[in-house]
Amino acid sequence: QVQLVESGGGLVQAGGSLRLSCTASGSIFSIKSMGWYRQAPGKQRELVATFTTGGTTNYANSVEGRFTISRDNAKNTVYLQMDSLKPEDTAVYYCTAHLQLVGGRYEYRYWGQGTQVTVSA
Repeated sequence: QVQLVESGGGLVQAGGSLRLSCTASGSIFSIKSMGWYRQAPGKQRELVATFTTGGTTNYANSVEGRFTISRDNAKNTVYLQMDSLKPEDTAVYYCTAHLQLVGGRYEYRYWGQGTQVTVSA
């Protein structure tokens, strides 16, 4: 099976920075894309930043210019550098990967457990 393990969340003051990491492990044949979503209380889960299957990046308008997604393919790891954080960035951040397992025929999306990011005013 597959595990996506996130780390790096926490409490930070407005204007501060955090860096999230997510590593995929297990019987992985190939990873098509990885990225980050978030869900604030009472709201739907929304895209934050992701690598597309073509390798380009896609950001939510609300984080463009403040957040940077990067990856280390050799480590099956994706990062999210979050700068100039705002209270409205407070949410549980979820890592996601679209991948194919060893011996599998199809690609599926997997999710991590989530890591809490809280930004105080």
